[in-house]
Amino acid sequence: MDSKNSACGNPNPNPTLGPSKLMLAFRFLRALSLVHRTTPASSRTCRGRRIERAAYASMAYSAGTGRGWSRAVLRRLHHRARRRAVAPRRLSTTAGNRAEALRQLVPGGAGMDYCTLLEETADYIKCLTMQVELMQGIVDSSSSYGP
Repeated sequence: MDSKNSACGNPNPNPTLGPSKLMLAFRFLRALSLVHRTTPASSRTCRGRRIERAAYASMAYSAGTGRGWSRAVLRRLHHRARRRAVAPRRLSTTAGNRAEALRQLVPGGAGMDYCTLLEETADYIKCLTMQVELMQGIVDSSSSYGP
C-alpha cells in the first residue's frame, strides 16, 4: 500500500480536505445512468437540468454534511419547488456588496458570518473544480470511443 493512502485503504484519509474523487465519480455516474434510463424522450433543457441536479447532488453527498454549502444543496434538492419559469438572478455589482453577492452564490451562505463564508466558499470552489475535472474526464473517455 502506498504512503498516500491510510492503513484501511481509504482514498481520502482526511475528510476535511473534501470529497474523494472516486466517490464523486461513482455517485455522479450512478445518478447520470438513472437520468438516462428514466427520461429517454425528454427535452434537452429538461434533461440538462436533471443532469445538473445529479451533478450537484453527487458533489454534495460526497462532501458530506460537514460543510454548510453541501447541507444547503441537499436541502434545496430535497425540498425543491417545481417551477415552470425561472426569473433571472440579479446580483449587485457595487464594491460594498461583494460579501452579499458571495452569500448569494454559495449555497447556504445567507446565514454565515464573513470568515465562515470565505471558508465555505473555498471548499465549494474546490468541490466544483473536482466536479469539472470529473466531467471532463468522462467526456474525454466517452469521446475516445467515437460516434
